[in-house]
Amino acid sequence: MRVNANTVLYGRTILLVPYGKHHVEKYHRWMENEEIRELTASLPLTIEEEYEMQQTWMNDKDKCTFIILSKERFDETHDEIESMIGDVNLFLNDPDDLHCGEVEIMIAEEKARHKGYGIETLHTFFRYAIETLNITRFVVKIGLKNLPSIALFTNKLQFQTTQTSEVFQEVTMERHVNDEFAQLLNMNTPDYRNELYDQLTKV
Repeated sequence: MRVNANTVLYGRTILLVPYGKHHVEKYHRWMENEEIRELTASLPLTIEEEYEMQQTWMNDKDKCTFIILSKERFDETHDEIESMIGDVNLFLNDPDDLHCGEVEIMIAEEKARHKGYGIETLHTFFRYAIETLNITRFVVKIGLKNLPSIALFTNKLQFQTTQTSEVFQEVTMERHVNDEFAQLLNMNTPDYRNELYDQLTKV
């Protein structure tokens, strides 16, 4: 999405940066992992297809993606590739609700899991989506086997289950944006900053 092509979002432990060509090679290595593809319901792509997909993410007006960086690692190395731990995405794919965003998150680096990166990324990304993209309803679709993600969205973000599909082996959950949710996000993102990405790359 061009609106976030020069955006970096700051959190306490994470940085969210736009998905660029220089991220593709490492991202492709992640997606060669069968477990990650199963958890994210993704098809295997060639490296050439992955580069094409990156261009789609950058140019399409109905897709928004950020690469998740470990802020601690980036502060140490100033190397985005070294600091990459996952990605977070939003799709504007409901023609009946132009303010509904379907969200996906992946913490691909195993060593980065269960450290709070996922929940801080979601708090940060949701805040950006509300304030910048005017999202008023969030939807997630999670594989029935992905119990940690289901628990995350249910217990920490108060998403409600709207549909369970045995055919597709996934659960659909949603959360409407209201004052309570906005306050929750603001409370949990005290270090939130929305700045220009090209300033980060000059550090």
